[in-house]
Amino acid sequence: MIFRFLGLFLLLFSLSGCAEPPYNNLNNEQLKTMLDQGTAIYDIRRPEEWRQTGVVEGSKLLTFVDGGGRVLPDFLPRFTADISKDDPVILICRTGNRTDSLARYLVETGFTNVYNVRDGITRWIRDDQPVTRPR
Repeated sequence: MIFRFLGLFLLLFSLSGCAEPPYNNLNNEQLKTMLDQGTAIYDIRRPEEWRQTGVVEGSKLLTFVDGGGRVLPDFLPRFTADISKDDPVILICRTGNRTDSLARYLVETGFTNVYNVRDGITRWIRDDQPVTRPR
């Protein structure tokens, strides 16, 4: 009996990772469409990353975590001062991992139109999409 329970628990636990995220993932074509519509995009990487790769034109540059992975205390106040919970917002980082964490948090706190660039700036560049110098 214990093995059946354990097996069921492990099955349910493994399937939980398959659930759709609580936000919208974007590929590069979808990103271009939303940018053309004027949707705000936030690049949450660090300044040295922006300088290394460039940024998507029109990105608002707002660092989410420091080099040690700690959330910067001024991030959320600066972010929420600029955007309301019902505004559509696109998040981009290097590969989509940091934005995944941030997008989940934003949805949990009431943001309703959060979009994550699935594979980040690396995929954008790999697909020969334009970047500009950070300002």
